[in-house]
Amino acid sequence: MKNDTDLLRDVLDELEWEPSVDAAEIGVTVRDGVVTLTGAVKSYAEKMTAERVTKRVVGVKAIANDIEVRLRGTAERNDSDIARAAVDALKWKTLVPDDRIKVLVTKGWVTLEGDLDWQYQRDAAFEAVHHLVGVKGVNNLLAVKPRASATEVKSRIEAAFRRSAELDAQKVRVETRDGKVTLRGEVQSWSERQEAERTAWSAPGVTEVENLIAIGR
Repeated sequence: MKNDTDLLRDVLDELEWEPSVDAAEIGVTVRDGVVTLTGAVKSYAEKMTAERVTKRVVGVKAIANDIEVRLRGTAERNDSDIARAAVDALKWKTLVPDDRIKVLVTKGWVTLEGDLDWQYQRDAAFEAVHHLVGVKGVNNLLAVKPRASATEVKSRIEAAFRRSAELDAQKVRVETRDGKVTLRGEVQSWSERQEAERTAWSAPGVTEVENLIAIGR
C-alpha cells in the first residue's frame, strides 16, 4: 500500500505525463489517499482531464477537484454565444436526441435539462458541451427514465461484471430498486471502482448509481 508521499509523487508524475494538462498550474496535496487538486487552468475541459488523469493512479481513494477555470483572452465569450454553440454541438452529436434537451447558460456555466432513455446519451451530451470555448462548468441535470425491472437490471449488471477483464465480479455486490443501483464490496484500485460504476450505468433502466465500493488496503 502506497503512503501519501509516494502517491503524491505518482499523481504529479501522471499530470506531467499528460500533454493536454499544464501541470505547472496545478497544485496537489494528499492525505490518507484522498487527493486534492488546486490551482487554475484555462478551460473546463482541462480541469476535467486533470481529474481523469488523477483517477488513473493506483492508490487514489477519492478526489477533491478544487481547480478554478480562468478564461484568458479570446476564450471569453458571452452566455448567448455559449448557448448557441452548445445547441449546435448537441445537434451534431448523433447519439444525443437534442430535441429533448434544454440548454441554460449563466456566467459561463452550462446547465443541461431534460429526459433521456439511456445513460450513454446523458454522457454524450456532456461530452458535446464541456470542451466548448468559454465554458466554465457544466451542470448535467439530464434524467434517465427507468426502462426495465429491478431484477432485470441486477442480472444484466452482474453478467456484465463477469464478462469484464478489469473487474473481480466476486468482490462486488449489486442492489437495485426503482432504477437506482447500489454497489458494495471491495476492489484493488480507483480505476476498478470506476469501471464497476461505468458498467452499472450502461444497463438499461438505471437512473442513479450509488457507489459504496471500498478500495482495498
